[in-house]
Amino acid sequence: MRFSKRAAVAAAGIAVALLASACGSSGGGGQASKDVEVFTWWADGGEKAGLDGLVSQFKTDCSQYNFQNGAVSGGAGSNAKQVLASRLQQAQPPDTFQAHAGAELTDYINAGQVEDLSAQYKEWGLDSAFPKGLIDSLTVQGKIYSVPANIHRANVLWTNKTVLANAGVNEVPKTLPEFFTVLDTLKAKGVQTPLAVGKDWTQQMLFEAVLISDLGAEKFTGLWNGKTSWTGADVTQALNDYKKLLSYSNKDRDTFDWTDAEKLLMDGKAAFQLMGDWEAADLDTKGFKDYGYAVFPGNGNAYQWLADSFVLPKGAKNAEGTKCWLKTLGSAAGQKAFNTKKGSIPARTDANAADYPAYQQTAIADWKSGVPVPSCPHGSACSQGWQGAVASAQGKFSSDQDVAALQKALDAAAKQYTKK
Repeated sequence: MRFSKRAAVAAAGIAVALLASACGSSGGGGQASKDVEVFTWWADGGEKAGLDGLVSQFKTDCSQYNFQNGAVSGGAGSNAKQVLASRLQQAQPPDTFQAHAGAELTDYINAGQVEDLSAQYKEWGLDSAFPKGLIDSLTVQGKIYSVPANIHRANVLWTNKTVLANAGVNEVPKTLPEFFTVLDTLKAKGVQTPLAVGKDWTQQMLFEAVLISDLGAEKFTGLWNGKTSWTGADVTQALNDYKKLLSYSNKDRDTFDWTDAEKLLMDGKAAFQLMGDWEAADLDTKGFKDYGYAVFPGNGNAYQWLADSFVLPKGAKNAEGTKCWLKTLGSAAGQKAFNTKKGSIPARTDANAADYPAYQQTAIADWKSGVPVPSCPHGSACSQGWQGAVASAQGKFSSDQDVAALQKALDAAAKQYTKK
């Protein structure tokens, strides 16, 4: 997974503490049986606001149970997943845990670590509330193992309106060549960091956006199912375009989380940042209003999706409490309480767009008309092992800028992990 060595050390310490806590709370007494430990990486900003909204609805729907916050901070779950892996290996699972819907779940399914929720889908009406395409993506060998809380979009370019205006840039570029021209303009106008970039998975997101621009939605999706070759000239072109984009970014990107890069945007030191649409809620929560957004240049109507979902782990101490949490999570009221604050849109098709802030209204419309494409760093396109291989290759590239070596490494990872 997309972890730094420093994060790994920190996570190991957290894991010990959480294991002790889990063991300590599993003793006798009625109180422990009422607790529902919800393990997430939603610890700050808009993510925490979304979780708080969902918890409020859970307390209404499931008043017989107590919410126990098991959040572990770290961008996109980089710390949390290490802690979770340790707990699952020790047979000390939380009552439920967050995971990205799609290919990422196959690791837990193949390891026999999560329960089948197909019966609950029918009981709760989720099989008709969620769109068929999403149900198909969630189904593994005829069974469904998670309940999605939302749909996020990854390929969004965020802007500081004032920085652009001061540089004479009146609109967000629509194509990759136009984007390079604007970045050159910003650099000439003295903008310190035309494009703010963070480490690890944030760089993978940027690279994937470039791949979508250079390959198109269908061929990009083919990279993850074996239909598109990683050795093609179009991928080489994307790698060179990505390398060029990094030249406009902050040199300390490998030490930045996504929120650090976001701060460059908020402080007027950067003009652009490629980030998922959870940024809208985070900027709103932090009181920053001078931002704009658009699909990444050249991506057209491609909607790069990911979904936060929750599971019922095998061996959970409070399975019934977990089912109550999952039912709330999938309900219309639960999804509204969560998504209006998180910056994402509901997975359900019966949402009223008027209930949502401006960004989500545009996202709801785009989701209905766009072409869905998956994301590897956010689990909808590839397994955790594949994510780790990509993270390692791109981490090396951030330093050595060796295009040929990165393309070779990406091809090797695809051959290792693509299901034939």
